[in-house]
Amino acid sequence: MADSELNRRIVSCGREMFAGIYGETPSLFDKGRWLGKLMAWSMSDEEFKTRLFRFVDVFPTLSTDRMVADHLEEYFDGAQPPVLALLRQAAGVFGPFGNFIQRKAVSTAIRKMAQQFIVGENTTEAISNIERLRHQGFAAVVDVLGEATLSEKEADAYVDQYLDLIGSIERAMGRWKPLGAGRTSGSMDWGHAPRINVSVKATALSCLASPMDYEGSVAAILRRLRLICRRVREVNGFLCLDMETYRYKEIILEVYRRLKLENPDYHHLGLVLQSYLRDTDHDLDNLVTWARENCLGISIRLVKGAYWDYEMIRSRQSGLPEPVWTMKAETDAAFERQARRIMENSDVCHFACASHNIRSISAVIELARELAVSDDRYEFQVLYGMAEPVRKAILNRTGRLRLYCPYGPMVPGMGYLVRRLLENTSNVSFLRQTFVDAAGAEKLLEDPLHVVERQRLAVQPRLREGAKSSGKVIPFSNEPVIDFTREEQRQAFREHIGQVRSRFGRKYPLFIGGQELETEDLLPSMNPSDPSEIVGWVCQAGTDEVAQAIGAARKSFETWRDITPEIRAEFLLKACTVVRRRIYELSALQVLEIGKQWDQAYADVTEAIDFLEYYAREMIRLGSPRSMGKVAGETNQYFYEPKGVAAVIAPWNFPLAISMGMVSAAIVTGNCVVFKPSGLTSIIGWQLVDIFREVGLPDGVFNFVPGRSGIMGDYLVDHPHVSLIAFTGSMEVGLRIIERAAKVQPGQEMVKKVICEMGGKNAIIIDDDADLDEAVPHVFNSAFGFQGQKCSACSRVIVLDGIYDKFVQRLTALAEAVPVGPVEDPANLIGAVAEENAQKRIMNYIEVGRQEGRLLYQGHVPEVGFFVPLTIIGDIRPEHRLAQEEIFGPLLAVMRARDFNEALVWANSTRYALTGGLFSRSPEHIAIATKRFRVGNLYLNRNCTGALVGRQPFGGFRLSGAGTKAGGPDYLLHFMDPRVVTENTMRRGFAPAGAGDGSSCRKR
Repeated sequence: MADSELNRRIVSCGREMFAGIYGETPSLFDKGRWLGKLMAWSMSDEEFKTRLFRFVDVFPTLSTDRMVADHLEEYFDGAQPPVLALLRQAAGVFGPFGNFIQRKAVSTAIRKMAQQFIVGENTTEAISNIERLRHQGFAAVVDVLGEATLSEKEADAYVDQYLDLIGSIERAMGRWKPLGAGRTSGSMDWGHAPRINVSVKATALSCLASPMDYEGSVAAILRRLRLICRRVREVNGFLCLDMETYRYKEIILEVYRRLKLENPDYHHLGLVLQSYLRDTDHDLDNLVTWARENCLGISIRLVKGAYWDYEMIRSRQSGLPEPVWTMKAETDAAFERQARRIMENSDVCHFACASHNIRSISAVIELARELAVSDDRYEFQVLYGMAEPVRKAILNRTGRLRLYCPYGPMVPGMGYLVRRLLENTSNVSFLRQTFVDAAGAEKLLEDPLHVVERQRLAVQPRLREGAKSSGKVIPFSNEPVIDFTREEQRQAFREHIGQVRSRFGRKYPLFIGGQELETEDLLPSMNPSDPSEIVGWVCQAGTDEVAQAIGAARKSFETWRDITPEIRAEFLLKACTVVRRRIYELSALQVLEIGKQWDQAYADVTEAIDFLEYYAREMIRLGSPRSMGKVAGETNQYFYEPKGVAAVIAPWNFPLAISMGMVSAAIVTGNCVVFKPSGLTSIIGWQLVDIFREVGLPDGVFNFVPGRSGIMGDYLVDHPHVSLIAFTGSMEVGLRIIERAAKVQPGQEMVKKVICEMGGKNAIIIDDDADLDEAVPHVFNSAFGFQGQKCSACSRVIVLDGIYDKFVQRLTALAEAVPVGPVEDPANLIGAVAEENAQKRIMNYIEVGRQEGRLLYQGHVPEVGFFVPLTIIGDIRPEHRLAQEEIFGPLLAVMRARDFNEALVWANSTRYALTGGLFSRSPEHIAIATKRFRVGNLYLNRNCTGALVGRQPFGGFRLSGAGTKAGGPDYLLHFMDPRVVTENTMRRGFAPAGAGDGSSCRKR
């Protein structure tokens, strides 16, 4: 606050509130209660807190006494007995403590823990507790618990819960006297506020809400939200739209605007804004301006925000800017700033101050006084079960307090419960600082702007020191993903799809020795969603053109091999600049030429950038000779040199990323390249010509020879002057290349090196304690992303018996909701497969699956295009073809395992070892899988696709590959030969200082 007088009044108000609750302790921190002891323990031991909250999270899925006992042992080790003692105290269970009694005690304790924050598991419990709260003078806003909606059925059920809740409250409301009845008249609380107040999570109203399909998501949410809104209006209630994670912010804002425009005469429609978001000042200004322009009254519940850790982690993983303030004081300052903005516009905006922070509450009280805001234009809200002394102080001071009351079953409530536990035990929690750490009022009431200024001054010296120590080349970091929450990025993608389509029908030549070369043999490249659309015509190389390209590469190799690693790396870094500039064009081309969804097409281009950036840095690291040994009188220099001509044979499924990865690895290590792209994506392959030509790569270093494999494939592999073959594709073709490369041809002077990445039959195991809210969508995306046409795709899901039925029900329900169609429309999550031959092959496998197992789900497809129905087959056994053969399409085999050991045996029962996954919350099972689930890339509690350069180096073994890891620290070594040069530095008994290990071994 800039106004010192206002700040003085805020501090004075805060001191009065603190004085009014002196000596009181919230029940959560009361060490006389078992829960208070547990919280105290967790606040003093971070590792214990993590274990405790993770155990609380998994507990509702533990369906047997044995599972509870096992998880207690796994999570708490030696600390188990003290934990059990507290849980026994909570449950009132004493005496012998077998597994049955243990489970009962734990269940009772966790249920009591949940009851601290959740107003009831059903409407009867909820209404009973709400009535109790109203007798104490508190109003309520009720929210139906739920973290994820994975199907249309679940979204419909969510709506039904609200309609049932509203009906139950309406029936009970006849018994409720309006709050503040002694001072007001009428049926409204405090004379102006509806007694029925509900809060709704927008994303629970659509299982497919996504920023990529912005318009479709808004429409789908509104369709169900209107049903709730209509019922709220019938009972003259209040409806608030919750704000969730940043990913959905723009969708929720638009849903609110449209709902208000549809209900211009209804004033009891509200929206949550989160002060920890950097965008909120801008969003608030826009909302207020919009409300005035449309003569609408709006209502805003201002909160600090509940997903800070999640937002920070996601932004760092994705490479996008942090959407939240990084210092708590920045959020507190933003809250006061935004509260002022709302109350300055109280004529159009009702305000709900949702905070437990006495400084923030006092600021609102004094701002309202300064701005003469009437009592009916603002109220206060706190969370049910938290900060009882604070809510008492607010009620005594203002007379207007509403408790945010979630209700619902324990399983969907666990996410909410864990967030509340984390919030209360955080080091920066106002409640912890007040009631546990006993921070002084002076500190707790300090102007947050002063705190921000002080903290920023403390950080600046560290930033300056970091800048001094940085080298010439900044450390590698992955290219950010596309941010579809931004309209300008969605619009850019749409426009570039149109631009690429406008260039359909062009002819694409070969590129040999720096010259374009046309041939009479032309191959059309088709849009798989509509084969009548010819993306372009690609000239096809024959053996003569391949020989010419190899000759050009050999000639250039004599000079390119001696270019310094730093200069070769610079070409790659320049290429990054070109790819970034053309990123939307290159992404749009993949949508149209091979049928990739928007987000996956963009991710393919960012991966290409990552390969360029990463391999440039790796070559600089590897390029300097290393001194070996420390012996006086000699030097030993270890260094690498390129192999020669590299044949790069690329796949169609990651047409830019994998092509760029193999090509750039070969080039930066000093080899010259003959590049054969897939015939299905040769136009994308041509883009490498444009990119490397623009950065000035010397002629002959990169040669582009698309061609029919049956005509020139073997010739390229067999050619005696090809020293290195980098291949990504099927097992059959890869093994053929390895076999042919092993045969020495006439005139061949080197053993051919084959870098070979092949297929997989990847499995994900679903443990019986898995979080299905996470497992189901991750398995779906792993199996059906890009129509299952990834070597890393999940082809088998092995589900433990205890959770099988629930998993299958939710997976098939999600599949029913997913739209299929041309992926130019971002609403379509499943597109066409690559070509007609693939379509026929996958359909044949579906028939095999029908014979071997049981059809669980099969979708519908458009008539035009190479579409295959999304298909899920159950009752598959390890010996079945569907469990052994790579299919490369939208067909998933579901296997039912008796126990975890059987699931692991089945997962390892194929010839492949590429990727695998496990969804489990058992620390022991995770540890076992880490050792015994033998694949190149194992993913725990996440999807099994989407490996990132430098973070998850990718590649398998057995018949999935030769053990190379693309995007890893040893990948470039496969493109070079190591050499050692040893020099005797001794002359007449004298060796120069520094040669070998120096003077310590030298005779005097």
